[in-house]
Amino acid sequence: MLNFEHTAFLVEDTKAVADWWCEHLGMEVVRYGGPPSHMTFLRDASGKTMFEIYEKDTLNTPAYASMHVSVLHFAFYTDDIERERDRLLAAGASIVDDVYTTDAGDQLAMLRDPWGGAIQVLKRKTPMV
Repeated sequence: MLNFEHTAFLVEDTKAVADWWCEHLGMEVVRYGGPPSHMTFLRDASGKTMFEIYEKDTLNTPAYASMHVSVLHFAFYTDDIERERDRLLAAGASIVDDVYTTDAGDQLAMLRDPWGGAIQVLKRKTPMV
């Protein structure tokens, strides 16, 4: 049986992204690999979700800010979507889609981190995880 461990994505400035995601999205660094890739593993507060971010000189970092948020986004759930939206905006995120309610009764908001990465903040009518 396979169990999900992490998703990896390329960034321009691993330290800056890791610092912001830790401070504002509640992630923690669980491993740092050092130069040249500065591979950094970030784990969420539940301990069940992990991301790897890294730099690679031989690859072009995707232009996340120009991608539609449906192509790639990272979803974080909360009990107070308006509070979290406002907190992230004050920390340098930008709004893409303000809070709205889906037909299923979930509340969603779509933002971008300071590097253009799509961050979805959500409150599920019925929690899924």
